[in-house]
Amino acid sequence: MTDVDQRHRPSPRHAVPALLGYAAVRVLGLLVLAVWSAATGKSAHTLLTARWDSLWYTRIAEHGYGWSVTLPDGSVHSNLAFFPLLPWLERFVSAISPLSYADAGLVVSVLASLAAAWGIFAVGDLLHGRTAGIWLAVLWGALPVGIVASMAYSEALFTALAAWGLYAVLRRNWLSAGLLAALAGLTRPIGAAVVVAVWVAAALWIARERRVSWRLALGVLLAPLGAAAYVLWVGRRTGGGLFGYLDVQAQWGNGFDGGAAFAGFVADQFTSPLGALAGVGLIVGVALVIWLYVAGVRQHQPVPVLVYTGIVVVLALCASGYFGSKPRLLLPAFPLLLPLAVALARWRTACSAGVVGGLAALSAAYGAFWLNGSGPP
Repeated sequence: MTDVDQRHRPSPRHAVPALLGYAAVRVLGLLVLAVWSAATGKSAHTLLTARWDSLWYTRIAEHGYGWSVTLPDGSVHSNLAFFPLLPWLERFVSAISPLSYADAGLVVSVLASLAAAWGIFAVGDLLHGRTAGIWLAVLWGALPVGIVASMAYSEALFTALAAWGLYAVLRRNWLSAGLLAALAGLTRPIGAAVVVAVWVAAALWIARERRVSWRLALGVLLAPLGAAAYVLWVGRRTGGGLFGYLDVQAQWGNGFDGGAAFAGFVADQFTSPLGALAGVGLIVGVALVIWLYVAGVRQHQPVPVLVYTGIVVVLALCASGYFGSKPRLLLPAFPLLLPLAVALARWRTACSAGVVGGLAALSAAYGAFWLNGSGPP
């Protein structure tokens, strides 16, 4: 594993420019959403708190698990598909405040997105310096699907845990890394990416140092406990054993097919001129993701970071679930932006700010259009 400055400290004061830049981008996105929604007669608040997955999380917070919907084709969509940490936090915030579960979810996501931006900055700062860390955090906020971090969804919470988990891994704080990996595993199925990053980092450290500390051993043992506990609980509840959670996901149409379904979906777009344009856009988008990953390899990013990013990308692109969800499933793959952040850090500040400002404006417009349309299911 690449050596980094083990004396590095993620001071809040040090991160202020990154947090202010990230917050400015997200506020712009929310303002554009509010104006756009008002113009179309919709409620921005409803779009952020009471549509798609946010409704499932709110119902879990309010009533617990055990609710499902049977579709006309006979498939059953169970709320057991959703991991518990976000609804637990919604329930806690609602219990100590006058907020509804939905509004509590929004508060959790907003705070988690700031924690995520701080963690993303910390990783960038540790690897490439403060300026690169600032641009990394701001670029993450300016992604076309960045509005999801301001919704009552679990992406912001997961990214915060993943970013700080990777930071702990890079600084070899094994106990913190294991605990954060366990919490990430209680947030989304992709928490496995953080777990594997911890394990890979630990294996590399053991191979290099020829010793195992009790902190490392305990961190490695802690890492998978969150995901394992929930998956085993679902298996026991459904009677499906170790594969119970996979059965629940299969009912939702989610699975891993190596990207076959996604490739078929892209191919189907070329049956009409307008669809062909969308198909070309999808191909370009996938090519860009792959190019950024390869750029990260050439940049000699630490192996645990590459492993984490690779797993997130592969599971997002090669799963058979609803194709409209893929952009937001890539949101936690923030290390993909490291090569761009490093490039921006080398430019004049005014030039970099102009580029990122333009991206933020486009992101705000796209986010408002997206949520008022098909949205991020």
